[in-house]
Amino acid sequence: MTLLLHNATLIDGNGADPRPATSVLVEDGRIARIAPADALTPPADSTVIDASGRFLLPGLTDAHVHFAATEADGRFTRPLAAYALKVAAFIEETLDQGFTTVRDAGGLDPAWAQVVERGLLRGPRILPSGGFLSQTGGHGDWRLPHVDTLEAGVAGLLAGPVICDGPDEVRRAARDNLRRGATQIKVMASGGAASPTDPIDATQFTVAELRVAVEEAAVRDTYVLAHAYHPKSIANCLEAGVRSIEHGNLLDEATAARMAKDGAFLVPTLITYEVLSRYGEQYGMAPSSVEKIRYVGRSGEDSVRIAMAAGVKIGSGSDLLGAPMTQKAQEIVLQAKIMGAMDAIVAATKTNAELFGLSDRIGTIEEGKQADLILVDADPLSDTAVLADASHIRVVVKEGAVTKNLDG
Repeated sequence: MTLLLHNATLIDGNGADPRPATSVLVEDGRIARIAPADALTPPADSTVIDASGRFLLPGLTDAHVHFAATEADGRFTRPLAAYALKVAAFIEETLDQGFTTVRDAGGLDPAWAQVVERGLLRGPRILPSGGFLSQTGGHGDWRLPHVDTLEAGVAGLLAGPVICDGPDEVRRAARDNLRRGATQIKVMASGGAASPTDPIDATQFTVAELRVAVEEAAVRDTYVLAHAYHPKSIANCLEAGVRSIEHGNLLDEATAARMAKDGAFLVPTLITYEVLSRYGEQYGMAPSSVEKIRYVGRSGEDSVRIAMAAGVKIGSGSDLLGAPMTQKAQEIVLQAKIMGAMDAIVAATKTNAELFGLSDRIGTIEEGKQADLILVDADPLSDTAVLADASHIRVVVKEGAVTKNLDG
């Protein structure tokens, strides 16, 4: 299939100034040519989309989704038939919101990624982490103090948390997640808001435990992402070789400098704290969990500023659960208030692609790359909020195929 997106204003994801009156030719799923509109004649039998007055961007990416958390309090819907329908709806909606690649940060069985890849379900490219790894009593251990049994996952549908203690158990858990189709490994390295028995500032997993997860990921040419809030847990992750620090709300200057030196990425998730601080109790979260959310949420913007000043690579993730997943692109809006609109867009395109190890394929609009593209009807550099309204995302192209076209 040959596709021509004709006469758009191009925002290529590299941070360069927009290029007006630009056309992009797509052949066999890849970007074949980028040229001034008056220099590119549509090939015979090509599909032409008139992009006049529109803005052409790389497909958006989200480095921290949880499709399996079908309820806003982190639970999954019962019965399983309803759960599966909700997950499918979230995946399809995410593509229509302009996201062509997402990294699931734990809970989604990798089978869902395979279903999308096989064309059985419309959706973005999914990079699944499988079941996240947690120590006993850690952020992934959702048992109440008087309960001994942890609810298991459902093979092919839901990847439950994996409780592992000691390097040998962590190694086995990482290997099993990779066997099941995980494209990277997720570990819980500090306390969290939703788990009932661990304080936010708890440091979880030893460096030795974290290191074996990194070793097993490296064997498969992939990496580890870690839920980590405070400097001590982040430092342990860096010592172990963790590539991606999720949240990082309590980051300090010294730890940020080390992150920059080691080439680690920070994936802020500002929007989830805004949503849950306001509505967490309405969604069924315990008051104690909402208070923890508010505590770390107050420092989220400061952590981004600290990371920017240190030169840390900053990605973009939403971490929204249940119905609020429709607000994924609000993360770009919040980051833009701190970083500026262009850098926030780069974080959600080019930087995330580098984090995923896919920068040779996606993240920017360049000749030879996969054609993951969105066409927006207003200037996102003037107002990034247009990216957060799916009605402004007029056209979505994934691997050269038009998957959404509101203009017909």
